Amino acid sequence: MRPLHIALAAVVAAAWGVNFVVIELGLGHFPPLLFSALRFLVAALPAVFFVGRPKVAWKWIVGVGLVLGVAKFGLLFIGMDRGMPAGLSSLVLQVQAVFTALFAALVLGERPGRIRMLGMVVALAGIGLAAVDEGASGPALAFVLVIAAAACWGVSNVLTRKAAPPDSLNFMVWVATVPVLPLFGLSLLFEGWERDAEALAALDRSGVGIIVYVAWITTVFGFGAWGFLLRHYPASSVAPFTLLVPVFGMSSAALLLGEPISPLRWCAAALLVGGVALTSLARPRAAAPALRPIEGARA
Repeated sequence: MRPLHIALAAVVAAAWGVNFVVIELGLGHFPPLLFSALRFLVAALPAVFFVGRPKVAWKWIVGVGLVLGVAKFGLLFIGMDRGMPAGLSSLVLQVQAVFTALFAALVLGERPGRIRMLGMVVALAGIGLAAVDEGASGPALAFVLVIAAAACWGVSNVLTRKAAPPDSLNFMVWVATVPVLPLFGLSLLFEGWERDAEALAALDRSGVGIIVYVAWITTVFGFGAWGFLLRHYPASSVAPFTLLVPVFGMSSAALLLGEPISPLRWCAAALLVGGVALTSLARPRAAAPALRPIEGARA
């Protein structure tokens, strides 16, 4: 890769890592489901008018939109709102690589092979350590919700693999249109009209900046740049940069939010990142090309 493109990949990974801190700040302004709905609304508009018509069937756009946008991000935002730390969330969410490999084996017939199997075991050991570390001080339900979000991400990766979109930015912008109404509806149902109205009435520059960051920086810019890199380089050259996301996520959470990083959590991070590397970079035995990560650790 050219040095400029290496720098671009690192910038995207940094933006996605810091995004977890921004989400944590945003949850101080908005209820989680409303926050997620606003993220996708701003990401879709006005971008949807500039990316052209969808280039894959609507069934894939709707499927990924519901699984990734509604389920994955809804669970992630609720989990973080319930007490899951931003840095730990950026780490634990990477277990999506294990779920992706498992679902690809079940649905697509991609045999994981010994290296991938080893990677899954190592990554799951890291999740176990992280659970032990978080269980001593944090709510178990929040941890489980983020794991569930990672599983939904794995499902959406397989759906995207089946869709095979030729333009990742076009695909993700159209996907962003799908979760808006379901998330607004769920927010009204579970968070209440009064709470939503109060959050919107209190919207200030900080809240606007947070929405702009999670929508335009991590979604529009992030996916656009990532798609550009994947069009110019093999996925095996680009994908390793996603391993930097939890590094930026945990370090920025420690610096900006004061989140402690215990020795046990460092061990969990080493195991999980190492396991994800083995799981993501090893080729499946099936003839089909390897899965490209969608959000590669983004949130």
